[in-house]
Amino acid sequence: MQNEEPSFFAESREQIEHYIQDRLLLIKLQVAKEAARFAGLFFTGLLLAVFGFCVLQFIGMMGGYWFASLTGSLYIGFGIVAAIYFLLFLLIVKFRKALIEKKVGDIVIRKFFEKEKEDKNETIN
Repeated sequence: MQNEEPSFFAESREQIEHYIQDRLLLIKLQVAKEAARFAGLFFTGLLLAVFGFCVLQFIGMMGGYWFASLTGSLYIGFGIVAAIYFLLFLLIVKFRKALIEKKVGDIVIRKFFEKEKEDKNETIN
């Protein structure tokens, strides 16, 4: 009887240690998966922002030259484009909560719960 008790506790201890190591590995893998997903979304967003900026830049130049051809002055043409950009800036500042903060928050929450839904479906299957 004395021989069985230390063996039982030793085996239990080994199993608990193995379980803890497995859980830590699982947590590390889940964190790595989320970090990779976040990095992918971040760089995709960054690329979209850079390309969007380039498109906006060229549309601004095109508009400036178009307004210049209409008015006969480069200064007035590009001034009109600058005024349009300034008005857009003011509108974005005025309506930033409704346009940006709420929309971005909704997207982040939707993506988070979409991931949770996928995880639940994976565990069910």
